[in-house]
Amino acid sequence: MMISPTFLPILSLLMLLATYTMNANGCYTSIISFGDSLADTGNLKQLTTRSNSRPPHFMFPPYGETYFHKATGRCSNGRLIIDFIAESLGMPLIPPYEGVKTNGMLEKGQGVNFAVAGATALDSAFHEAQGVINPYTNASLGVQLEWFKDSLPSICGTPSDCRHLIKNSLILMGEIGGNDYNHAVIAGKPIDELKSYVPLVINTIVSAINELIELGAETLVIPGNLPIGCSAAYLTIYYGSDWVRHDNTTGCIIELNKFAEYHNELLQTALNQIREINPNVNIIYADYYNAAMQFFQSPQKYGFTNGALRACCGGGGPYNYNEDVACADPLATTCVDPETYANWDGLHLTEAAYNVIYTSLFKGTYTTPQFNSLCNKLIVQPSDVSSRSFESF
Repeated sequence: MMISPTFLPILSLLMLLATYTMNANGCYTSIISFGDSLADTGNLKQLTTRSNSRPPHFMFPPYGETYFHKATGRCSNGRLIIDFIAESLGMPLIPPYEGVKTNGMLEKGQGVNFAVAGATALDSAFHEAQGVINPYTNASLGVQLEWFKDSLPSICGTPSDCRHLIKNSLILMGEIGGNDYNHAVIAGKPIDELKSYVPLVINTIVSAINELIELGAETLVIPGNLPIGCSAAYLTIYYGSDWVRHDNTTGCIIELNKFAEYHNELLQTALNQIREINPNVNIIYADYYNAAMQFFQSPQKYGFTNGALRACCGGGGPYNYNEDVACADPLATTCVDPETYANWDGLHLTEAAYNVIYTSLFKGTYTTPQFNSLCNKLIVQPSDVSSRSFESF
């Protein structure tokens, strides 16, 4: 069949557009994620269902109501930071490992998420020795890393293919470590005691990063801790305590935020050391703390007309958080306009708040080095924070 010369430029353009479309799914071929409830897209839901144990409250409405119109296992009313990242890179939302491991080979370019709500960096044995029992899971960072290594044959096949996959993947390391402190605080441990945990948590994260680099990882995003002194849960737990000092600007607990900053300082020091040893690896620190502090300092500026401290969904009290009446409990109440709240359930943020953090990190200046300077391919703008039906595991 002869092709008209006048059609050749059009054919060339179509081929170029097709190639561009295949490459424009972002800078990375897939996303591999580890972490806790800030990144879990349904792993704990699957683990709980499979074990026939009592399902956690976030497996029920109103969780997921804003975007998915059902509870997917995400600890929010909608999407998480990892979802916004996937959308911005033109990828499908990253499925939970527990939801796909029995289905064989994953779809190429999709990635996989090993994050589990409630997970810690340090293993369960450490916490149990301190008298702290994890009420959710024993899927610590080390366990998740073992899942990942065990799943490689089904994800990518040969060792060379797996190394290629890891090299071209965006690796999200959490957030992880926050629950090492959260579970201990809820168990009654004093903050001063928790400071001794921090170097151990950082060393565990560093060990996981180094292992992933050995497997071929070249781009890793490592988030710091959020300003936990602004959490409705902590504000409630320490309400009226003599030692508590509140920041006049934000209303957050000063001592707890200083603790989070201590964790973040040690983490950044450790990441600098990894960069020196691995100059060809992109070690990206994600400043969750200061990205979130923007709306804690100026909630109205970001559309949080109902403030940044009081939970949208909860069991009452000054911050609408009650340990005995969790969000989704029949006695809990839910606001009608979650987009005007930064805090969702006392421990987790709303989709709107996660969107602010995502934008500040991956389209702004709150990563070191800046993420958008490493990514020179087309980045698709995620859809607006709005309702949309979506089938999830």
